[in-house]
Amino acid sequence: MAAAIAGVFQPEMQNLIKESKVLLVGAGGIGCEVLKNLVLTGFSELEIIDLDTIEVSNLNRQFLFNKESVGKAKSHVAKTSVLKFNPNVNITSHLGDIMDTKYGVAFFNKFKLVINALDNKKARSHVNRMCLSCDIPLIESGTMGYSGQVEFIKKGVSLCYECLPKSEPKSYPMCTIRNTPKEPIHCIVWAKFLFGQLFGESDEDVSVEQTVYDGTETKVSARQWAEIIEYDPKKLLEKIFYDDIKYLLSMESMYTGKKVKPVLLEPSFFETEVVEYRHVLDSEVLTLEQCKSMFLACIVSIKQKLDICQNKCLVWDKDDDDFMNFVVSSSNIRSAIFNIPLKSHFDIKSLAGNIIPAIATANAIIAGQIVIHALRILSGKYERCQSVFLRELPNHKGQILVKDKFLQKPNPKCMVCSTDGEIVLSIDVNKITVKQFEELILKKKLNMVAPDVLVDGRMIISSDEDDELDLYEKTLAEAGVNHGSRFSVDDYFQNYSIKIMLQHKEKAQEEDPDFEIFGNLEELNTAEKNNEAEPEENDEDCLIEKDESCVERVDDDLSISDEQAHDMVTDKKQEDDSVIKEDMMDSDPEVIKVDQEISNEEILAMKRKADEASEDINEAKKSRVD
Repeated sequence: MAAAIAGVFQPEMQNLIKESKVLLVGAGGIGCEVLKNLVLTGFSELEIIDLDTIEVSNLNRQFLFNKESVGKAKSHVAKTSVLKFNPNVNITSHLGDIMDTKYGVAFFNKFKLVINALDNKKARSHVNRMCLSCDIPLIESGTMGYSGQVEFIKKGVSLCYECLPKSEPKSYPMCTIRNTPKEPIHCIVWAKFLFGQLFGESDEDVSVEQTVYDGTETKVSARQWAEIIEYDPKKLLEKIFYDDIKYLLSMESMYTGKKVKPVLLEPSFFETEVVEYRHVLDSEVLTLEQCKSMFLACIVSIKQKLDICQNKCLVWDKDDDDFMNFVVSSSNIRSAIFNIPLKSHFDIKSLAGNIIPAIATANAIIAGQIVIHALRILSGKYERCQSVFLRELPNHKGQILVKDKFLQKPNPKCMVCSTDGEIVLSIDVNKITVKQFEELILKKKLNMVAPDVLVDGRMIISSDEDDELDLYEKTLAEAGVNHGSRFSVDDYFQNYSIKIMLQHKEKAQEEDPDFEIFGNLEELNTAEKNNEAEPEENDEDCLIEKDESCVERVDDDLSISDEQAHDMVTDKKQEDDSVIKEDMMDSDPEVIKVDQEISNEEILAMKRKADEASEDINEAKKSRVD
């Protein structure tokens, strides 16, 4: 190993490498590369944690795994593989969630350095807070396609993960998905929900016809009706793509003044013979007749899988050909009905599966930079640990690896690493319950694990199960919370506390957000003035929200730089990043989450915009794309 070779490192650095205990969080695309680099560098005290098991789709870039590893814990297999490089390394592997309470302050305090190779914001935020609490240096990293970044985080020294605002997920009105789709992604989202409705355990009703009967005038769900007809493919085809559309058209007021209106397919479409489709390449678009044949065939195959499934509920998986064919055929037939261009199997899989290309070379480059940062951190050279960005295209100086000129200082207004963090919460106290406040705002939005909440000296939320607080079903108003109330929130597990000033604001319209968070009152007032100046027309009554957690391994999520802003332009690859997540339900039962960053929500592609006149730029601006 490098640290054991005389002359590679100074004796002091050799000892630091051998004696420093390092925690690696994540054993995916970047995690595998980092673990290999750490072992070959000579680090001998390592722990690795990951909650995932290995899938076939991981094998193209996560080189520590092979076919025999499929189904096994990533952390355990990664440990076994790297020990072949150096059997003298002491590695402890954990199959578990880093947010579990057993990985608390005592666990983190064992380490001299923590390295993140994660793929979701919630876990990243948690590790960020734990490292700030324990005053342990953290290296944050991520890749997205050919782009990537490495960032150094140290309490009081640099920006923390939450110092800069994150981009909010894109939203889709659920009523658009049901009734007035305008883009292919709307039909793809609809098709995935339909799969869950017919074969899974989804409660989301995307079938339009609300009066499905079993022959005895008893109303039944779409799943129950499908079981009654024994999943007859032709009956399902006619019900979904003719009867339901006819029902939609019967509601004339729905389409008055709108450009979008469905068109009934000819009855002959449902009577034509089956045509062959298997010879068509995934990159080619199927004809409508081929989509119909694919739909009929996949219903038969999926029904067989449902019959042998123990719990009688299937979970959609992009890697299952029949499941994927269902979404391809269903979304394309629906697209034809709403005069939307049809898409190829490849395009639909990219959108439905939240797939962003994971490039092994990008992972390797970022992993190499992580270890360089690690060596500088251990030697105390923090000033040399500026953020480093891997660009998709060279900048005007021909560079693809670009670093900030200076280590950026913590944001004094950061609600996490600032000593006097306070935020303003705009909310309707008559609509939100104490339970929703805990789950949607404190845990989901603010990424807390076990919050305790005091309002004017009274406890309304406790992480201690022995505290018998009977307030969860009450609204905030009923619990004594009013305009101007101040919350003191403590998460003792994360050793994190924050103050929240509440501003009561009634929802003027149903589609208005349930709550908004601002850094201070000035931001709130500015936002209200802007809303008054530019009222938005929106007749949709429910939103589908695209989320961060699921991009198919953006290998480990990304914070990219807008870097050299004059020198680059952010471009959207149509519908790339958009995608559908199966986590559903926000505070409103109609709010469904779509997983993508399109929207896995409009993927960000890095483009170069050479501006030779401004070569002297003080520093690269960063914009985290989570």
